[in-house]
Amino acid sequence: MSLAAYRRVQQIADTPRRTEQRLLAEISGALQQAWADGRRGAALMPELHRNRELWSTLSADCGAAGNALPDGLRASIISLALWVDRFTSDVVAGREPVEPLLDVNRAVMEGLGVS
Repeated sequence: MSLAAYRRVQQIADTPRRTEQRLLAEISGALQQAWADGRRGAALMPELHRNRELWSTLSADCGAAGNALPDGLRASIISLALWVDRFTSDVVAGREPVEPLLDVNRAVMEGLGVS
């Protein structure tokens, strides 16, 4: 099976929950590796931007009409997305470490069922 065919099957077979798990794991892994490699501040922007983008997408999805998640959970995800956005600015400025962002991502992955 070609790589393209495998990716098409994967996209069809993935549930939204599994896609979110996979993206959180991928983005967190890249961010953690960049931090471990000694990158700090603006040098982390590609990984931080991707994380911020994911959270922005999750927030927008939670705010969309027809989202079936309970209102409280939707509000919590939107609040987390706002926190991620603000905290990311502090990481870029060198005022904060990246670990709290990774902790939030891990907690959400656990809530989605990632072992």
